[in-house]
Amino acid sequence: MSVKPKSSKQSPSASAKDLVVLAIDLGGSHVKVRLSTGGERRAVPSGMEMSAQKMVEAVKQLTADWQFDVIGMGYPGPVADNRPAIEPHNLGPGWKDFDFSAAFGKPVKLVNDAVMQAIGSYKGGNMLFLGLGTGLGSTMIVHYLCLPMELAHLPYKKDGTFEDYIGERGLEKYGKKKWRKSVEKVVGKLQAALLPHEIVIGGGNVEKLEKLPDGCRAGDNENAFLGGFRLWKDEDLRF
Repeated sequence: MSVKPKSSKQSPSASAKDLVVLAIDLGGSHVKVRLSTGGERRAVPSGMEMSAQKMVEAVKQLTADWQFDVIGMGYPGPVADNRPAIEPHNLGPGWKDFDFSAAFGKPVKLVNDAVMQAIGSYKGGNMLFLGLGTGLGSTMIVHYLCLPMELAHLPYKKDGTFEDYIGERGLEKYGKKKWRKSVEKVVGKLQAALLPHEIVIGGGNVEKLEKLPDGCRAGDNENAFLGGFRLWKDEDLRF
């Protein structure tokens, strides 16, 4: 399934080009950071003891010798009004409605982590991103309009959801062979329903697929950083 070429668009403004962005990829096991100017990726363990305030303090220590203007951050849960809408499952307390811009003293753009990785993977047209990890992250980008989705909770079969079958629970319960078949079937259903030009499959478990379903390409976890940069630098993106 081919991707429509990116249309001719104006270049980002000089101010957007010049911004130095810190991208924060927040996960259940690690918080990873990287600068848009390049250089090393740094990380610190997260886990069930990490509150929102502890994360801010850890990132400040981790980046004490870095200079940056703004922050693009992916959060493992729904986001509303640039703040977490609910508490995360795999982290400590104190995330809901936390004001990261005030805590960091820098402008922050906060999006769901699947959205951030989708933005980093986007090449144009209509793209569906599916993140195969602990759960099932999903985002649709339609000609630069970013649409966070909750496809994980749609009913699938035997009173189970898509996430029950192709998330980590499904992999552990049914084994790799049946899990791979479920991934192929679910992807086929979503292709037929949403008609994307392509599907990008990312997340930690994409490597467990022997081959990708037709019309799909593999994502890369490093694309989360690129998505964090593009939150500020790609002025064509809309939310």
